[in-house]
Amino acid sequence: MSGHTVEPPGAGWAPRWAGALLCLVVAGVHVVDQGGITATRDPYYIGIAYHVLEIAAAVAAALLLAGCVRAGWLLAAGVAAGPVLGYILSRGPGLPHYRDDVGNWTEPLGLASLAVEGALLLLAVPLLAHSLRRRPR
Repeated sequence: MSGHTVEPPGAGWAPRWAGALLCLVVAGVHVVDQGGITATRDPYYIGIAYHVLEIAAAVAAALLLAGCVRAGWLLAAGVAAGPVLGYILSRGPGLPHYRDDVGNWTEPLGLASLAVEGALLLLAVPLLAHSLRRRPR
């Protein structure tokens, strides 16, 4: 890993901790929504997507806390944007073999999830852009 992708300990710690916490909250909301860590939602591909999101959120949090800012913010942005897209598709046109949530725009857990994902996206995108503009040392 090149040196310009890693920040020294303490550098920008507050946004990295906030991003890591938001990633873990996104994961937690999805664990609750699927009915627990060992549960898998139906259809099967939705359940797998939930598990992939939860793992990606934990990895993003670890990367941010380790100071790997480019990879951490990039993955955090994906952790935020993916579920937002899934929410829109599942509530709008529906997904293959999954039409249970079509039109269910005001589900409380879904709205809470959107709030956390929106906050993470608003934090991650500018910080990712900033990390990409920085010159190598």
